Amino acid sequence: MRPRDVRICLTDVLTAADAIQRFVRDETLETYLGDDKLRSAVERQFEIIGEALNQGRAADAELVGTIAHVNAIIGFRNQLIHGYALVDDEIVWGNVLLLPELISDVRRALGEE
Repeated sequence: MRPRDVRICLTDVLTAADAIQRFVRDETLETYLGDDKLRSAVERQFEIIGEALNQGRAADAELVGTIAHVNAIIGFRNQLIHGYALVDDEIVWGNVLLLPELISDVRRALGEE
């Protein structure tokens, strides 16, 4: 399989990050913990972010390598997919709070900042 275009992958990251931010707008950790549909939606978008970065890295490792914590983000995706029984909802919420940094890094990589 041929690697996807890195710009498409990075755009997918932005789309998923935007979705998470819309989902959690006006939510708190407590409301997040009490809403299994919201938790599922957020986790799915993080899975997309991690996979898009993984595919983007295959297409252009140097460019994707400029994104802070890219390996940890991909590892987080793997944890969500393969270690689903061990997912810590408070860690997921903590990653929600880190999305502005990721968005900024991805926009910079795309030449938008």
